[in-house]
Amino acid sequence: MALAKKKPAAPVRIQLKKNDTVKVIAGRDKGKTGRVLSVDPLSGRILVEHVAMIKRHTRPNPAKQIKGGIAERESPISVSNVMIVCPQCGPVRIAHHVEHATGGKTRRTRVCRKCGQSLERK
Repeated sequence: MALAKKKPAAPVRIQLKKNDTVKVIAGRDKGKTGRVLSVDPLSGRILVEHVAMIKRHTRPNPAKQIKGGIAERESPISVSNVMIVCPQCGPVRIAHHVEHATGGKTRRTRVCRKCGQSLERK
């Protein structure tokens, strides 16, 4: 019997960006905060600094100057398990503020749902 192929999931619209500070709200690392290292919209997962650490066994490769051994690195976690951290309020949801510029152009900025402060980095 042939196995049915899975359809790839539709890309998730992720409101987090690289270098955002997030707090983990679910999972084994609940309560930890860290910086977003990378975002993968196709799988809906992000890599957070010092969160979901796993041990990776690597074999030595002298040609590439890889020493080998057991290395610890981050594992991707789901976007639904984290919340962005507002500098004033703490973990919050994201709202969008639309600014209308000259020439009919619009610009969307991420803002805090509690205090309204912009979450865009300088």
